[in-house]
Amino acid sequence: MVSRDDAARRRRAERAERSGSGPAREGWQPPAWPGASQGFALFGEVMLMGILVTLLALPVVTFPAALAASIRHMRRFLAARESGLASFWRDVWAGLGGSALLALGASVIVVVLLIDIDLARSGFLPGGFLIEAVGWAGFAALAIGMLSAARAWTPEIGWRGALRAVPADVRGDPVGAVYLLVIAAFAAIVTWQLLPLVIPALGCVVFATVAAPERPRRR
Repeated sequence: MVSRDDAARRRRAERAERSGSGPAREGWQPPAWPGASQGFALFGEVMLMGILVTLLALPVVTFPAALAASIRHMRRFLAARESGLASFWRDVWAGLGGSALLALGASVIVVVLLIDIDLARSGFLPGGFLIEAVGWAGFAALAIGMLSAARAWTPEIGWRGALRAVPADVRGDPVGAVYLLVIAAFAAIVTWQLLPLVIPALGCVVFATVAAPERPRRR
């Protein structure tokens, strides 16, 4: 029978093994996301990213840069690499260059799609149902494209390279694209229901955007 002291020592050894601060057993493989081993710390990081994205996105034109920087920060945190906010702010600054153009373009598309859906529901146009469906499909494509581009963005390739990577990303992982659409719809719905929920919703968007391509897949 294992004593209480032996069980405590085993738990301490397992924690040291997972964190990398102690010896590991033969054949032990480190987890893919060592930074996610502490649930409360992960929750705090998700909330922090939600707060930062919300605040930085208030001018609208800075939203893509804030989203991309948060995704890169979350990726570093989950990999247990250096994830201080200094790196986050460097990414924000580096992403501001094309962020305004991307945000303005997305805003124009949103306005056009809203007008399209409103006209379709007014009954003035024939085939209103089909026109509305096209509008919602446009919103879906915009959400997937924005999240995929933000995930692909790096200071080296910039926003132009990130946008070019979107088609290949969607073709390579269509199910992952559906996941991006679901999390974007979730964020929109909960924010519509209660505005302060935009903070945890955006934090979940950041986390899910990082997690989607890392999920187990059938071969």
